[in-house]
Amino acid sequence: MATASKDYYKALGIKRTATADEVRKAYRKLARKLHPDVNPNNKTAEDKFKDIQEAYDILSEPKKREFYDRAGFYSDQAFQHGADAYAQGAPGPGAGPGAGAGRGGPPPGFDFSGFDFSDLNQGAGQGRRGAGAQGGFRDIFSSIFNRQSANAEPTGSDLEFQATVGFWDAIRGTVMKLQVPRQDKCPVCEGSGAGGRSGVCPECHGSGQVAQSVSGMKFNLRCGACSGTGKLSGTCARCHGQGRIAVTETLEVRIKPGTREGARLRIPGKGNWGADQVGDLYVVIRIQPHKFFVRDADDIHVKVPLSMTEAALGAKIGVPTIDGKALLNIPAGTQSGQRFRMRERGVASAQHEGIRGDEYVEVQIVVPKQMDERSRELLREFARLNPDDARDAILKQAGAE
Repeated sequence: MATASKDYYKALGIKRTATADEVRKAYRKLARKLHPDVNPNNKTAEDKFKDIQEAYDILSEPKKREFYDRAGFYSDQAFQHGADAYAQGAPGPGAGPGAGAGRGGPPPGFDFSGFDFSDLNQGAGQGRRGAGAQGGFRDIFSSIFNRQSANAEPTGSDLEFQATVGFWDAIRGTVMKLQVPRQDKCPVCEGSGAGGRSGVCPECHGSGQVAQSVSGMKFNLRCGACSGTGKLSGTCARCHGQGRIAVTETLEVRIKPGTREGARLRIPGKGNWGADQVGDLYVVIRIQPHKFFVRDADDIHVKVPLSMTEAALGAKIGVPTIDGKALLNIPAGTQSGQRFRMRERGVASAQHEGIRGDEYVEVQIVVPKQMDERSRELLREFARLNPDDARDAILKQAGAE
């Protein structure tokens, strides 16, 4: 996922100051409208659904949203490279080879050719120039990734992984298999990083830098294998002296019945490896929307049609619930948009055993589009017997009698 121009706030139709709850509500509203199940064979709706999904993935994560807000774009690779580069220290812009880490500026070796980062300094406050401007790019990573170098950190970092769960799986529970990328201990050097022969670094071929290109942005990164020296000196050939290697591990994760949107599941010891302690993995749950039901915590919301005679005379109607069809009593004189609460027809709580949410049914009165002459005559008779103007009250309140 990488872009230098997408407006995620515009995609969700929200302001940049929107709260996390407003982001979630805007996404759910659009997801119900644009979901492929609701718009079969509609390529435009499908593309828009992908756009709002991407926007929600970024804006619902605080760190990613902060990066996007301050940089004006989001890229998974730029995000990770920036974090890694910051962890190794970042000399100030224009600083010479001997500049020390921590003076601000872009992470070492980054060359953002063709991309204007001038807005970063403006975002940090008006009038920041000179020494203040040096901290622009580094400020992003210092506030988001406030941590030390991985090589100097004996404790492995925690990982966060997003997993999308089906609507029904989240309610009923399931077991998911996840492919999780993480850093594990090097099996060759057992985490020491030592071994091998000296020579030219095979990763950068002696240049000290490796190139990455993301959506037209060129990243010249300091080589992680040789730390920018261009040479290897008695380091492990497998992990290049880092003591750990990138692996993708298949994990089985149990999703409890009733798991909510945004739930964080902790898996101890499945984060990044560290010399003294391995980090933990946190799986963040995202729940796919349903075509008819809308879930809010443990409550279920649904809209059902109601005929005008059922609304006027009252009726007992069948409504959908997550357990199947259930009967609901509609009192005479029910109005369109009126909501009815069906106790304990919602989702069983994953946190509190024996507690269950409710279902809220909103009725929408449907007027028949076609009627025979007899039906029309009966309605005319009804109008004659009930001549009151339904708008009298509002006209009086508005002073437009």
